[in-house]
Amino acid sequence: MTPELDVVDLCRSLIRIDSSNYGDGSGPGEREAAEFVMEKLTEVGWDPEYFESTDRRANVVLRIPGTDRERPALVVHGHTDVVPAQAQDWKMDPFGGDEMDGMIWGRGAVDMKNMDAMILAVLRDMKRTGWRPPRDLVVAFFADEEAGGVWGSHWSVDNRPELFEGATEAISEVGGFSVEVNGRRAYLLQTAEKGIAWTRLIAEGRAGHGSQINTENAVTHLAAAVARIGAHQWDITLGPTVRKLLDGVAELTGTTVDPDNPEALQVLINSLGGASKFVGATLSGNANPTQLDAGYKANVIPGSAEAAIDVRFLPGQEEATVSKIAELAGEHVRVEPIHRDTALEVPFEGDLVEAMIAALDAEDPGAVVLPYMLSGGTDNKALSKLGITGYGFVPLLLPPELDFAGMFHGVDERVPVASLEFGVRVLERFLRTC
Repeated sequence: MTPELDVVDLCRSLIRIDSSNYGDGSGPGEREAAEFVMEKLTEVGWDPEYFESTDRRANVVLRIPGTDRERPALVVHGHTDVVPAQAQDWKMDPFGGDEMDGMIWGRGAVDMKNMDAMILAVLRDMKRTGWRPPRDLVVAFFADEEAGGVWGSHWSVDNRPELFEGATEAISEVGGFSVEVNGRRAYLLQTAEKGIAWTRLIAEGRAGHGSQINTENAVTHLAAAVARIGAHQWDITLGPTVRKLLDGVAELTGTTVDPDNPEALQVLINSLGGASKFVGATLSGNANPTQLDAGYKANVIPGSAEAAIDVRFLPGQEEATVSKIAELAGEHVRVEPIHRDTALEVPFEGDLVEAMIAALDAEDPGAVVLPYMLSGGTDNKALSKLGITGYGFVPLLLPPELDFAGMFHGVDERVPVASLEFGVRVLERFLRTC
């Protein structure tokens, strides 16, 4: 079976495994997905290692010797968990893995069982045909990425660092996909990602009867804090990656970059189509209220109220962003961390970047490759603790009308079959030359 045929079957099969991660350990876990990965690797002769960080939170790692054992290893990694999906909101069964209109539908088709399938297809072809990569590959399929990687990449790095011995670079999700800018196709290679500071706000006040005047109402204090944080306008800061991206977009559109003109910057960002959802959030830090919890009856003023805030910070701005959140929360609200992880920014240069660009150019000659910063996060954060430099490279040639970025954690997630076939060709070419 060719990798192009194999990747389609693998992607559909992975989507049919419900590996939803609710963030509290209540999901079905990633064991079945990891067992599927093990099956597909072992049936062609590979000998991967399977281990669980806690019950049903399964990870799979395989080391493949390269032709030059003196070179540093490359980590190629994906995650097997997905965010939950409610079937009634979808046109297709989110765990059906069905094909319609030339696309494979289902949770994980974009984030990121598409790349998991591409990795598996290339590794299976590698073993069947006997070709070897030029350097050692450490291939990892992690659990728990959608909840910060505590039981996946971070646990593996903290408890099994020997698995990544000698590795200096990595590739994973949310980069390498195409957009159309002013009639030209461009591929966005992810060279940076914002940091994470998920935060809990806790307001405490005086409990009492809902009919009475209460100037120490915890809900009132919390609501004011949430409103201030949600409405705050963060200062624009163009870091190296974002500036290089905008310079490239300006060249394609025949315009210039004016950092002091937010409206003009937004016009540039909008020219990226669906990718503007990611890029638009990388000009500054930001914070979005996401959860509220207070009270148990309409006529009872509760003694406490809580909210969760999804805070994202730019590289080098972690402490300033966290301090600003505390300031906005105010004196009546306590701020506690839920989960925090680093921001990353790596060079858009070097042999690895050149190999990615060359692999894309071989399959799509003349296309432009630009760096960008991801507004979310990946498991490259965990690997960075070992000094491993991570990039986002899931090569996909996409129809310009497809809102690819909007499908991350959205409904009706789907990936074109032709994009998967293109991606597996680029990935194999890259791994043969990296």
